[in-house]
Amino acid sequence: MYRTAASRLRALKERTINRGLTRFASTSAVATKTSSGGFFSWLTGEHSSSLPPLDFPLKDVTLPPPLPDFVEPGKTTITTLPNGLKIASETSANPAASIGLYVDCGSIYETPASFGATHLLERMAFKTSREHMGYTYDALKTYVPQMVELLIDSVRNPAFLDWEVSEQLHKVSAEVSECSKNPQHLLLEAIHSAGYSGPYGNALLASESAVNRLNSAVLEEFIAQNYTASRMVLAASGVDHEELLKYAEPLLSDLPKVQRPAEPKPVYVGGDYRHQADSGTTHFALAFELPGGWVKEKDAIVLTVLQMLMGGGGSFSAGGPGKGMYSRLYLRVLNEYPQIQSFSAFNSIYNHTGLFGIQATTGSEFVTKAIDIAVKELIAVATPGEVDQVQLNRAKQSTKSAILMNLESRMVASEDIGKQILTYGGRKPVEHFLKAVDEVTAKDIASAAEKLLSSPLTMASYGDVIYVPSYDAIGSRFHSK
Repeated sequence: MYRTAASRLRALKERTINRGLTRFASTSAVATKTSSGGFFSWLTGEHSSSLPPLDFPLKDVTLPPPLPDFVEPGKTTITTLPNGLKIASETSANPAASIGLYVDCGSIYETPASFGATHLLERMAFKTSREHMGYTYDALKTYVPQMVELLIDSVRNPAFLDWEVSEQLHKVSAEVSECSKNPQHLLLEAIHSAGYSGPYGNALLASESAVNRLNSAVLEEFIAQNYTASRMVLAASGVDHEELLKYAEPLLSDLPKVQRPAEPKPVYVGGDYRHQADSGTTHFALAFELPGGWVKEKDAIVLTVLQMLMGGGGSFSAGGPGKGMYSRLYLRVLNEYPQIQSFSAFNSIYNHTGLFGIQATTGSEFVTKAIDIAVKELIAVATPGEVDQVQLNRAKQSTKSAILMNLESRMVASEDIGKQILTYGGRKPVEHFLKAVDEVTAKDIASAAEKLLSSPLTMASYGDVIYVPSYDAIGSRFHSK
């Protein structure tokens, strides 16, 4: 073998010399026909076929026309089946599609017998919120028939095998244990459980006592009661509507027609939650209610802009230098007080209610001062003239940018279609929301903030909570402003 390789190397050298003598006589046409097969080709004595240049058109291959500079956004088309179930879709030039089956059923629909059911259902396959369950699938458009069939089969024919439920219950227990050590998640759940009386106080995470009660029978009963046609929307992004109907209608049209029940009403009361932990750090959150939620769309939009206006974050910006550095809480708090590790505004908006507040992390010896700063910042945005137009314009641009960026995702687009239809009965175009953001004024911001602060305070704290002032002491600050 080595002798053969050596002889071929000598032959290659001679061939190279001869080629060098005749190179200048060759033409470009000849050059395109000459192709070396590489080391293994000459080693084995094989000759490779010539290869055309990369820009040479291939035979029988038709390239799709390039997209124009401007592509008209797809319009959302909605069909309501006789049983009340809605099928909605919008087309796109994207080669992939995202399909979701959304059910108007979240933790607010749980009863004492089914507490934690939505958390377990989420662990079984999909995802949930306080108001909705979502089953989503994202794949190439070629697989639309399989996507539709799989999603509908998952909702209509869940097996809930005992061993599968038992396995997921162990994972739920581990997740609950892990989240109990996560201050940010704990505070958000505590704000809801302390602030609301009734369904909106139901936790997204199952409690340990609920885990012990959950089983296949509980899940089956929960789905039978809540997964009805009038409370479902099949939404798709990137799928032709007629094609979606062709596959989905036969699989969904036989669902029984059941009248949609009234959505549980939020009962906001305010309250205080404290959890002492072995830590030198204190995490706290102050929150207030804005009644109406997304049903009162203008208030919800103002609340979204207000959250962007106040902004905030951590003392270390993980997104790179300058990220969010022009928000009020960065400029007025994080840049001024190195003792504060994080300080940010948050909101949670639902169909008929919304929460807005500030959450922060600081050393326990500085917590009294940090809470005082949070109170002053909330009162400031409720004071007319405190928010200048430059800050407001920046917040509105950031809000619009976030909306458009999120809708670039197929999965977010299909979720937006599904949840808007469950909330409004139809889908409002993105231009509608962008216009609503543009119309927000400084007066709207002050009015919304004042309305917030007139509601009862909800506060939660975790860690070293000894130095956290009393609920009454903090609440009185807002009513004496």
